[in-house]
Amino acid sequence: MFRAIKVRSSPQSSKPAMTSVTRSFTIPAPAAALRLAPGLLLAAAVACAATAAGRLVWLQAHGVSALTLAIVIGMVAGNLLPASTLAVSAEGLNLAKQRLLRAGIVLYGLRLTFQDIAHVGLAGVAIDAAVLCSTFGLACVLGTRVFGLPRTTAILIGAGSSICGAAAVMATEPVVRGRPEEVAVAVATVVGFGSVAIVLYPALYHLLAAVHPLSANAYGLWAGSTIHEVAQVVAAGHAVSDAAADTAVIAKMVRVMMLAPFLAALSAWGARSRGTPAQARPPITIAWFALGFVALAGLRSLDVLPASAVAAANGVDVAALAVAMAALGLTTRLPAMRSAGFAPLALGATLFAWLVLGGGAINAAVQAWLG
Repeated sequence: MFRAIKVRSSPQSSKPAMTSVTRSFTIPAPAAALRLAPGLLLAAAVACAATAAGRLVWLQAHGVSALTLAIVIGMVAGNLLPASTLAVSAEGLNLAKQRLLRAGIVLYGLRLTFQDIAHVGLAGVAIDAAVLCSTFGLACVLGTRVFGLPRTTAILIGAGSSICGAAAVMATEPVVRGRPEEVAVAVATVVGFGSVAIVLYPALYHLLAAVHPLSANAYGLWAGSTIHEVAQVVAAGHAVSDAAADTAVIAKMVRVMMLAPFLAALSAWGARSRGTPAQARPPITIAWFALGFVALAGLRSLDVLPASAVAAANGVDVAALAVAMAALGLTTRLPAMRSAGFAPLALGATLFAWLVLGGGAINAAVQAWLG
């Protein structure tokens, strides 16, 4: 949205010995703002519709939150709107589902304190690590040996499924040097199955309530340690309760923080397998929004912020997340998932089933062991 303009100035004297000075000024670029406006307005309109629908008593009684509706309405609209409308909106939608989403997650840190994070405890960290390692290992083995996918495609789908969805795919791409089509397939796969999780997890929670009731904390750990995208975790958590959402986000952010060591290990392994010198290896991408989340949680833990400021920030946070999830839904293409062929979808479905069932088993086993 900003363009840097260089203005060259020099002293009035034209003597050769005098050197000119270059100054850079950053000014708003109206053209860039105009390119972003259609997508941001479209996502905001969907978010407003979802917020209004989320106030309906019937939907509230069935655990359907505005955040869930934002993605669902967005997916429907994104697959029905004319291609020309979506093309014009592309830049703004990308901004919303990437930067606005991460800003919303950073602000979510103000809802939590380090005392809350301690509630996840060693069990939460162990669950996240076990889910990550088992899911990524399955992706590498099944993807190449059973479904016949290229190793890079299997790694990208595995990273997205085991850590934090599309963000993990994009962070892993420079490490494994994936092709654009491989990245697109991986993103479509993890976003698609992650969107299913938003509806499936709350439904399973209410189903299990009749047989083996789950506490809000246990549900939050299960959702946060196994659902793909951060936004999807927020939606699935809020569909049950605020307490479940808090635990889910904490568990998810612990998982997101594992992205940096994961990428470092993957980069080292890839370099050794290719014989690449250390100086030629691609840089590691660090999830800055995870660090921002922790920083704001630390600030809230100090109890120095006025309650009014925290309340205002929480309102902005809800709006940002709703717009971001609407954008995520608007950019999810069912034809793109179908065109990827059977193998990537089959791997994504297998990993999704493992996350739901195997992840649930890991949660139960670790909590029984570590309490």
